Amino acid sequence: MFKRILVANRGEIALRVMRACREMGIETVAVFSEADRGAAYLELADDAYCIGPAKASESYLKIDRVISAAEIGNAQAIHPGYGFLAENAHFAEVCRSCNIEFIGPPHEAMALVGDKNAARRLAKEVGVPTVPGSDGLVNDPDEALAVARKIGYPVLVKAAAGGGGRGMRVALDDDALRAALKQAELEADAAFGSGDLYLEKYVEHPRHVEVQILGDTHGNMVHLWERDCTMQRRHQKLIEESPAPRLSDKVRQAICESAVRLAKAAGYYNAGTVEFIVDRHGNYYFIEVNARIQVEHPVTEMVTGIDLIKAQIAVAAGERLPFTQDDIRTRGVALECRINAEDTTKGFRPSPGTIHRIIPPGGFGVRFDSHVHTGYTVSPHYDSMIGKLIVHQPTRPEAIACMQRALGELRIEGIKTTVPLLREILDHPAFLETRVDTTFIERTWLS
Repeated sequence: MFKRILVANRGEIALRVMRACREMGIETVAVFSEADRGAAYLELADDAYCIGPAKASESYLKIDRVISAAEIGNAQAIHPGYGFLAENAHFAEVCRSCNIEFIGPPHEAMALVGDKNAARRLAKEVGVPTVPGSDGLVNDPDEALAVARKIGYPVLVKAAAGGGGRGMRVALDDDALRAALKQAELEADAAFGSGDLYLEKYVEHPRHVEVQILGDTHGNMVHLWERDCTMQRRHQKLIEESPAPRLSDKVRQAICESAVRLAKAAGYYNAGTVEFIVDRHGNYYFIEVNARIQVEHPVTEMVTGIDLIKAQIAVAAGERLPFTQDDIRTRGVALECRINAEDTTKGFRPSPGTIHRIIPPGGFGVRFDSHVHTGYTVSPHYDSMIGKLIVHQPTRPEAIACMQRALGELRIEGIKTTVPLLREILDHPAFLETRVDTTFIERTWLS
């Protein structure tokens, strides 16, 4: 087992990894930007090094500075968390070339599944359902128009190297497709350094269901069942839950087995998430793989009782998974609400500033993962998420009631947060009756 791990991230996920390491008897090395200097969670690390100014491109995304901090701090491994360098195959390769273990999948598998077009091709080869679309990249507008007319409008333009909804556009006809191609290419090139695009049939009113996978370096691969991430705004998730409601046992089993089959074919190990959309008829289609731990991993932890961060570390250290697929059962229902520093009454505008007072909720089945505290200043330089509120109860109605109670107890003063909107969503009849899809938030609150 490792003796020292560098955590190449910040905020909530950095704290989450540090806590897991401490319980495993592993020392930690933290890195921070000038904007995060003095953050309380840094005090829990055994060493902490400043790696640059506030701008992420000059600090958290600087591979050479992260590697230097690991070498100075005598770290044997690096945990990337999520975001920043977490899905950067080159970073994973550099880590291992410097004899520092990357706590994640092999860079070859990461590069394969990170290219959405290549991942779709692999999915087809191993019999995992994919959304009808182009056979490969569409670099010519006329070619894209021919594909769209063949599969039928509406279509979805997607960036091959994309994520988080960037480089994605819906087109309803030829004229809209021409415009969408130009917009998506520009956005994708600016965000990912690649303007490569492909087309998919736009599945209307889908649910978003993802499968947590976990594999070791000895060839063992399991799934830890599924999560529903349908409640999202412009492809940014707001509420997640496990197990996914309105999913038949037959589809649940098939979708989870598909995720494992794809991961094995990609030569994948460590933790990851295989994402699908499910239409109104129960048909499911592969959309992408997230080659890292997910923000919403706690809901899976709560229903399975498996600590995914500790499992990641153990796998990276060469240990075998201590369980088989038959050992993994789910118990009860877990919900997670992302608490963002945003003003939902003004288009979800970020709300940075100092938190004058915070009182986290508690009680049976309540978990609050956050790095913020009274006096903490939310920086305008990074993602607006300041915490995750997770509840676990025997049934979905009980979990919703518990979440409502916990959100009511949560006090965050000095900045605007998404809490009021989350409470409205949880109280909406369509959410309570699971009559929702991925466009529900836009239709109901943003129309």
